[in-house]
Amino acid sequence: MRPIIFSKMDFSHSSLFGYIEDLQELTIIERPVRRSLKTPEEIERLTVDEELSDIERAVYLLSSGQDIQGTSVVANLPVLMRQHPAETLRRVLPKIREVLHVAGVEMQLTAAVSFLTVLQEESVSIHTYSHSFLHIILQNLEHRDAGVSNAWLETLLAVIEALPKETVRHEILNPLVSKAQLSQTLQSRLVSCKIMGKVANKFEAHIVKREVLPLVKSLCQDVEFEVRACMCRQLEHVARGIGTELTKTVVLPELVELARDEGSSVRLAAFETLVNLLDMFDADDRSQTVLPLVKAFCEKSFKTDESILVSLSFHLGKLCTGLYGIFTPEQHLRFLEFYKKLSTLGLQQENGHNDNQLHLQTLEQEKKYISVRKNCAYNFPAMIVFVDPKNFHLELYSIFFCLCHDPEVPVRYTMAISFFEVAKLLNSDVYTIHKELVTLLQDESLEVLDALVGHLPEILELMTNGGENNGSESKLLSIPDLIPALTTAEQRAATSLKWRTHEKLLQKYACLPHIISSDQIYYRFLHRMLTIILTNNVLPVQKAAARTLCVYLRYNRKQEQRHEVIQKLIEQLGQGKSYWNRLRFLDTCEFIMELFSKSFFCKYFFLPVLELTHDPVANVRMKLCCLLPKVKSTLKIPTDKHLLQQLELCIRKLLCQEKDKDVLTIVKRTVLELDRMEISVDAEQLEKEKQKNEGRSTNINDKMFEKKRRDSKTSSVLAKSINLSISGSSSGTSAGKEEKKSKLVRSQSFSTQVLHPKYSNIDKCPNKSSATGYTSSVPGIGKSCMLSFSDDSFRAHAAGNSGNAAFPSSSSRSLFNSADQKSSANKESQSRKMSIKNRKSNS
Repeated sequence: MRPIIFSKMDFSHSSLFGYIEDLQELTIIERPVRRSLKTPEEIERLTVDEELSDIERAVYLLSSGQDIQGTSVVANLPVLMRQHPAETLRRVLPKIREVLHVAGVEMQLTAAVSFLTVLQEESVSIHTYSHSFLHIILQNLEHRDAGVSNAWLETLLAVIEALPKETVRHEILNPLVSKAQLSQTLQSRLVSCKIMGKVANKFEAHIVKREVLPLVKSLCQDVEFEVRACMCRQLEHVARGIGTELTKTVVLPELVELARDEGSSVRLAAFETLVNLLDMFDADDRSQTVLPLVKAFCEKSFKTDESILVSLSFHLGKLCTGLYGIFTPEQHLRFLEFYKKLSTLGLQQENGHNDNQLHLQTLEQEKKYISVRKNCAYNFPAMIVFVDPKNFHLELYSIFFCLCHDPEVPVRYTMAISFFEVAKLLNSDVYTIHKELVTLLQDESLEVLDALVGHLPEILELMTNGGENNGSESKLLSIPDLIPALTTAEQRAATSLKWRTHEKLLQKYACLPHIISSDQIYYRFLHRMLTIILTNNVLPVQKAAARTLCVYLRYNRKQEQRHEVIQKLIEQLGQGKSYWNRLRFLDTCEFIMELFSKSFFCKYFFLPVLELTHDPVANVRMKLCCLLPKVKSTLKIPTDKHLLQQLELCIRKLLCQEKDKDVLTIVKRTVLELDRMEISVDAEQLEKEKQKNEGRSTNINDKMFEKKRRDSKTSSVLAKSINLSISGSSSGTSAGKEEKKSKLVRSQSFSTQVLHPKYSNIDKCPNKSSATGYTSSVPGIGKSCMLSFSDDSFRAHAAGNSGNAAFPSSSSRSLFNSADQKSSANKESQSRKMSIKNRKSNS
């Protein structure tokens, strides 16, 4: 369509007619497209009874449905085979076989894919598959449409690998003899060539020699060059199947003849097959047969047949390494010069030479030359091996420079991919390609940068460790432009729309702590990562920057810088005004838990994370609840007991105060998960607290023992004073015996109550006078001298001193006091009676 330029309109008849045509075309383009609505009759024809089973519906659609419905049934065949294998084989597959005879291209392609899927899923045994499906595949191999034929051929080649040998021999190999004859169609003979290559690996060498090789030779000499080229490419598979001896005697002569064929495609196929089979030829065959053919092929490619240059440049690396041991110095130099010529093919005219020829170059030639240089870039590592890495700077550096500065992006892209391999091969001489690394990092194409970044950590490590110097500062001096190149690359990726490249770059920049100094990272990269987290709008990029920042923080040993970054993370992210920043704070905390110790997280980030339980945005609280199990896993008992209490308090508040249904659901699920978690125990701290508690309990026991000793001493002194008082007031022989008996009983009674409460039951004591006490038998002491001990006092004493029975309680002390008072009263009464008796006797 011609453009309409309204500023220079010509209203002549011819011009106006042209404008009208243009307007009509615009009207057609802008006309709304009518939706493909179905008529009621079409809808009626497409409607199927819903009560039909899957098998009945499939049979109905294949019998009376439209093509699109039949194609849908064929596409659903693997599902039917999984669910109803027997019914599908009995009823559906025969219908598909009938329909395929008249089916269109779409249904044929769908059937080929479905048959292959059934084989891969192993829905039926291989015997059943060969009996039911194989014949349908073989019938459709020679379809008039080349795409359909190739689709069925791919299915058949996959089936051959799974079929038993006998089945392959009878169903495929035997009919192949007639299919490979010249009387058959071209398509039939091409299919036979590909089947030959697959069958050759199925049988033993003697069977292949007897039944396959005659057909192979026949097809290699076919009158059609397409057949000869196709069979030539299958000779590699045939050679792998028959072994080195038969390859030398049968396959190699055929390749030599095909390499001299009049058809360029046949010669190209012979060349590629020779290169792929180099490992199967001995040194004599390579030097006397293969090398002359290759030399002639290379010379002829520049002089008469440039169409094979692309393939030649692609296989040149494998060819040079495969023939490395048999090259003479002259031949070695010739192939090296040939490679150099291919590497700059199409660039000579851009230097000011042959300007007229430059204009005559067709677009197709330019594409061909670009492909050749791209293949040379692909083969560059192989050529380093060919010339020896020690000779790289002398022999190949100029070519390496040209390929890295090639005007075409595909060439530079391929060099960026192979850069890591080149660096590995150069080893200690890797310093020679520092400038090219910087060049590719600053390349204007993000595709080149993306290709280089894939192995950037390994490349930088080789760059810094490959030389003789080992210090990090001296390493930096060898790549003075590295840091500006890295920052430029990141900024270019950030301003582009290719966020995946930016994300990949930030992930790979996490290697920098192993490459450059901590100060360089802090001033040139760390703050940049924080800026990306705060300002970038792409979530994967923000997460990549957050993780890389955490890595930088992990390797930063300066406490001031660390504290500054931590403070910024908490203030600008955790306490930021945007809820998006607060979400990224939680992502950052997750990375911190992954990279740092548990104590580090608990010290700096545990409480700031819990503060977000009061966040006004539900999404933040929801994300926090999902993170709480990881947060709890950082705690250690008893060190972080106070943090655990804070965590439990926050969870209670969420359960009680949360109003958002979604958040509350996650909170309840999180609580169940937290209950199942076990908190790790700090064994060292626990042992310290245990020792501290043991020391404290020892001091308490010492005090209790000292108190017991004092109380025991007091009890013994009291008992002794009572005995002495009773002894002094007694008189006469019988009175002395009674006195001794009374002293013994009273002494036993007191000592039993004080020291052993469990023996304080009155029923077990001798000389019972009542249920509540017992009376002294000392003469002269009446009932007023009875010592009353109630059962309740004993129970109280026993309960209060069950653990330490040797220590008297306050109740036992009161009992002693009352006994002392009664004893004193008895003494006074006894003295009065004695004085009255004395007076009477005197009178």
